[in-house]
Amino acid sequence: MRAIIIAGGKGRRLKPYTTAIPKPLVPIGNKFTILEIILIQLANQGFNHITLAVNHMGKLMESFFGNGKKFGIKIDYSYEKNELGTIAPLRNIKKIPDNFLVMNSDILTNINFELLLKYHSSNNNLTTITTSNINMRSEFGVVNLKNNKILNFQEKPLIKQNVCIGVNCFNKKILNYIPKNYKFSFDDLLLQLIKKKKTINNFSFNGFWLDMGKPEDYDKVNNEFSKLSKKLNIDKLLKKYEQN
Repeated sequence: MRAIIIAGGKGRRLKPYTTAIPKPLVPIGNKFTILEIILIQLANQGFNHITLAVNHMGKLMESFFGNGKKFGIKIDYSYEKNELGTIAPLRNIKKIPDNFLVMNSDILTNINFELLLKYHSSNNNLTTITTSNINMRSEFGVVNLKNNKILNFQEKPLIKQNVCIGVNCFNKKILNYIPKNYKFSFDDLLLQLIKKKKTINNFSFNGFWLDMGKPEDYDKVNNEFSKLSKKLNIDKLLKKYEQN
């Protein structure tokens, strides 16, 4: 049960909170960092080896999390010399198993990571991309046209979209589609696979998730953390780690 967490970014969207510390170490609820919560969830679901792909302030994260003893798992680190994006860091990691989970370091979700990896492995997928169907607010007024006449108008309507949530599984054959030593991100990989007509499998997820990328998201998480921890099914789990 192996997971790789992409944690090498500079957290530009979350400034000013990330001015002095990396995004995975920003505190939530005044007790845990966002990456601590992810690690606790993964450890509780049977993941025993987690690699942090780091760059920006990587040594600070290694000092904070250590070898994973606190969580009862093995944690190791893969350092980038340059910023490689959200997929290219996989090429630097040694002894990758046949199937593994990859996720961003700023995702709060109640997804069952173990179930996702088992689904991916049992179906012999090259890729399993987790998506969620959400309502997104249009930035503009939307019109319906017929014969160059406006039939209907909606001011900034909600539009249903399937979006990637930043939690995915891969078979190690995926490395054949990832270049080494230059920036290559998740979107580059998907476009590459589509171009080569490779099957990209979907895992639909209807539970809770939040990409904590913007200051307003971070503020909301902190203001509502007691409710949020119950929604994430981690309130009792976090209390256990508080006692330790």
